[in-house]
Amino acid sequence: MTATLGSRLGAWRDRLLAGRIAAPANRSQGGLALENEFDVTLVWVIVALLALGLLMVYSASIASASAAKFTGGSGAYFLFRQALFIFAGLIVAVILFDLPIKTLERLTPLLMFVALTLLVIVLIPGVGKVVNGARRWIPIGPFSVQPSELMKLVVILFAARYAVTKAERLSSDQPLHTSVLYGLGPFMLVMLLTAGLLLREPDFGATLVIFTTGALVLFLAGLDYRVIVPVLLLALVAAAGLVILEPYRLERIFAFLDPWKEEFGKGYQLTQSLMAIGRGGVLGLGLGAGVSKHYYLPEAHTDFILAVTAEELGLIGLWVVIGLYLFITLRAFRIGRDAMQVEQPFAAHVARGIGVLIGLQALINMCVNMGLAPTKGLTLPLMSYGGSGMLVTLSALAILLRIDWENRRRERGFTP
Repeated sequence: MTATLGSRLGAWRDRLLAGRIAAPANRSQGGLALENEFDVTLVWVIVALLALGLLMVYSASIASASAAKFTGGSGAYFLFRQALFIFAGLIVAVILFDLPIKTLERLTPLLMFVALTLLVIVLIPGVGKVVNGARRWIPIGPFSVQPSELMKLVVILFAARYAVTKAERLSSDQPLHTSVLYGLGPFMLVMLLTAGLLLREPDFGATLVIFTTGALVLFLAGLDYRVIVPVLLLALVAAAGLVILEPYRLERIFAFLDPWKEEFGKGYQLTQSLMAIGRGGVLGLGLGAGVSKHYYLPEAHTDFILAVTAEELGLIGLWVVIGLYLFITLRAFRIGRDAMQVEQPFAAHVARGIGVLIGLQALINMCVNMGLAPTKGLTLPLMSYGGSGMLVTLSALAILLRIDWENRRRERGFTP
């Protein structure tokens, strides 16, 4: 059974990396046209998601912000802060875009050390900020930093660099015990340390995303399926054990399986989300005309912003959002394929990892909003309100654009 599953995974990976993803028309080999310098379409898709997210954050939060004391009664409180987060994220993105990928590769061990250090610091009583029983934020003045968001990006860089330096150990040509002990072993130790720190916060959702992203980067880099399949199975068993051992996680599972049984209890958030999506119909109620944001749907401008979007913009708006995320994910894989063609394996692994991260987190958030997965504290990239997530996502996309820019330069015979 394991061998059959592994063979299918291997075949899927080979088809994905062989170029079955649609690529744009052939680029010109000369000239300095803007479309030859970087992926203009990808930039516009990112801008579209940012603009739509900013609009929906304002619409989803205006009622609660107007009545809250800490906002001073300003209905635009979250709008202004989100705009500030986007501005800061764009500044960081411009800086990262100017950073050569080779330099980023050399800095990866340092970045991993910094990320792990921050995960330790946030657990120190009096330093880490506790919200709803979770210690996930480090307050810095009027803002807070969430180290787990940084780790989502750093784990991609770490896994990509690890795949390059340990390419021979991870190859299917090696004996199985060599791939496990000397190939995957050191990487798993780092992942277990990271997972242990995240679960102490606790942040089960971030743990799931980080572990899965790191494993998929190695898998797409050519890790022997005989190694990755048992690891994923063990991870599923461990995840099930963590759910069973923590009563609140088990309650979330029961609420997910039958939310209407506890419509005003543990299933309240999910039922309100489903009703909001249902009210939207095909065309939606109209921008600003949603009902759920008026104290019915908790976390309307963060985890459940998609439900408000579906309620106000309808099924058509929902499909547009899904299409934009799908475009980013597939384009990241295409950029990764191009990087491999110009013999830049680290850049290729990073590009695919960014596609996996954004696609996976968007998918999980959408599934939660639609009742297809238990509620998790995962935001919708580029759209949900939040500073750390916005900065990290824009940073990841800046790195992706830099990889694409370097690919195009190399195709024209230049050295970036």
